[in-house]
Amino acid sequence: MFNVKRCALALALPAICYCASSIKINLNDAKGQSVGTAQISPSGKGVKVKLDLHGLPPGEHALHFHQNATCEAPAFTTAGGHFNPEKKHHGLQNPEGPHAGDMQNFTVSAKGTAKTTIMDPNVTFGEGPDSLFTNGGTALMIHEKADDMKSDPAGNAGARIACGAIKK
Repeated sequence: MFNVKRCALALALPAICYCASSIKINLNDAKGQSVGTAQISPSGKGVKVKLDLHGLPPGEHALHFHQNATCEAPAFTTAGGHFNPEKKHHGLQNPEGPHAGDMQNFTVSAKGTAKTTIMDPNVTFGEGPDSLFTNGGTALMIHEKADDMKSDPAGNAGARIACGAIKK
């Protein structure tokens, strides 16, 4: 969770310091029901997202950071598009991409659960345009299908099925 003492110390140190060691967000589906949590923490140049999910449709799903820290159900359109401060094209396999919020797909088991960790080297907990806390925060979004890793604007990943706001 947010650590006030650590943040005060970070303000006095070089910009490589982070104001939080990690944050835990709740993810809810379109009915407002919890589908689990994501623990997001700094990792090297970027962040790692540790997912602990339940109640999702089995199969492969896309995971993205979106530009606004709002998750209004049922469609979660208030989260905006993918977090993309550098105005790149979508997709980890796109030579003109990726968006900062693009990440690898993950798999939900036949029981509707997933416990996995996904890395995003293109976002930070720090200051500046690539920070997950820019402009009041971002959102973590789960889509109904897998991301094809190249199609603009969102990899043909389908509807937004779960969302969690990321704020300081």
